[in-house]
Amino acid sequence: MRLATYNVEWFDSLFNDAGELLADGGWSSRHDITRLQQTEALGIVFTALEADAVMIIEAPDTNSRRATTRALLTFAKAFDLRTKEVLTGFTNDTQQEIALLYDPAVLTCRHVPGGSERAPRFDREFRIDLDIDATEDRVVFSKPPLEVEAITASGQVLYLIGAHLKSKAPRGARGRDQVMRLAIANRRKQLAQAIWLRRRVETLLDAGESLMVMGDLNDGPGLDEYEDLFGRSSVEIVLGDGGVPLHDPHAQAALHAKFGPQPTTARFYLADQQHYMQAMLDYIMVSPDLRAREPRWRIWHPFDDPACWHTPELHRALLDASDHFPVTIDIDL
Repeated sequence: MRLATYNVEWFDSLFNDAGELLADGGWSSRHDITRLQQTEALGIVFTALEADAVMIIEAPDTNSRRATTRALLTFAKAFDLRTKEVLTGFTNDTQQEIALLYDPAVLTCRHVPGGSERAPRFDREFRIDLDIDATEDRVVFSKPPLEVEAITASGQVLYLIGAHLKSKAPRGARGRDQVMRLAIANRRKQLAQAIWLRRRVETLLDAGESLMVMGDLNDGPGLDEYEDLFGRSSVEIVLGDGGVPLHDPHAQAALHAKFGPQPTTARFYLADQQHYMQAMLDYIMVSPDLRAREPRWRIWHPFDDPACWHTPELHRALLDASDHFPVTIDIDL
């Protein structure tokens, strides 16, 4: 079985309110890429992935006029994908939903939100003291993680958590000191979300569930200028530095190669510096029982993956489709 996580930059901009594709010459929300170019590129990438399920980060929006499911069903039909069922969880107001696009002949999936006093349900609030004032702060997810119970045709039960952790930019701040204060406050909130997610992970692991945490953690070793201030990244928190650990070989490689080569899953253009920056942001973390099945991870990087590099159509499509690249895991279930 192949499972994937894929952050599709501004997927929502490719659809109208009726969920129809805007595959035309108008500009997409990606720089210098038309809607037709991005749509066709995504069709090529999803077809090449040949995944049984894709956890889509930044999926099309759901609001009073638009629907994530309607848009993704249109997309799947347009490119004759076998992943033709859609599962969504708690919606948000960021125009970037989390959704699972899956093959109903291979998996039966349902949204199973869980929670406890220690780790509330993801659409509620989490109380934690984020600083040293002995006062609890109230933290909420701007993008609540999607909890999925997936059952294979053979009856294997697998829990998936799709996550998109994000620290807001210090917009509206004036002056260096105010920018720093806001950035640190937002960083604290992101780490609190990681702690909240990790506590939910621990609950599922303690119950003996097979688990994958998939998505964009927007964080990693050496990525954040305030990492030394807090001591840990969101990635390290979710992986677990105590108790039962999750495993992702790309995360481990980044953790142990501070000054050496690291895998990357995203590529951004820095206009002010006129060059590209690469980062490791997207992960598939698995529980020990799944790791014991010796799965194979792959980053579909247009420059670093030989097959992607030597397939011109796919190479170009990966660059046009998003500023992130898919991550897949092949596992015997």
